[in-house]
Amino acid sequence: MIHPNTEIRFVNPTIGFGVFATADIPMGTIVYVKDQLEIELTETAFNELDEYHQAIAEKYSYTDEKGTRILSWDNAKYMNHRCDCNTISTGYGFEIAIRPIWKGQEVCDDYGLFNLEEVIPIACGCTGCRESLRPDDLDNYHSVWDEKIIPALDNITNVHQPLMKYMDSKSKKDLRAYLCGEEPYRSVLALKYSRDLQTGLRCTTKRTTAPHPGYNG
Repeated sequence: MIHPNTEIRFVNPTIGFGVFATADIPMGTIVYVKDQLEIELTETAFNELDEYHQAIAEKYSYTDEKGTRILSWDNAKYMNHRCDCNTISTGYGFEIAIRPIWKGQEVCDDYGLFNLEEVIPIACGCTGCRESLRPDDLDNYHSVWDEKIIPALDNITNVHQPLMKYMDSKSKKDLRAYLCGEEPYRSVLALKYSRDLQTGLRCTTKRTTAPHPGYNG
């Protein structure tokens, strides 16, 4: 589920549609959660689809750490990639705004976290564009993404979170444990799918900021 203060707009004939903020979205705001209405396609279920439905699933879904394709039921599926994204997936299964997103700005994430199976050329137009998305992006950039995520997580209790009520109980529990200093930060490497290792990896470094005693997600 995408944040309620968003809408889809036409970007251009090449890109198609994108998601735009209809109000300011502060840093630390949860922008997307995998709620109970999301469509989950296992590898078997995907292979049983005809070629037309497979094409739709390939275009609009992402692959989670279990190898399951997640197809959003709402406008989340229109979120575009930018290498200088303003929201990013976390090891806790939701996406968070890593800097303020102002009203009228496009909400973009980084597709490099989505367990890609092939190299995808890109031209997002931002400074420092990687020019392609690669299957090993998670291995190469996880530390860079983690550095952007941690300050956003540390602001999570300071901003309104309309999507928190839709988050699954395990994600809430794990997030609470991190914010209260009971568990180490979970790196985005936890999102990596491996046929041989289907459990998430955890960073072993304890949080260096004070716990959030007011957290009640």
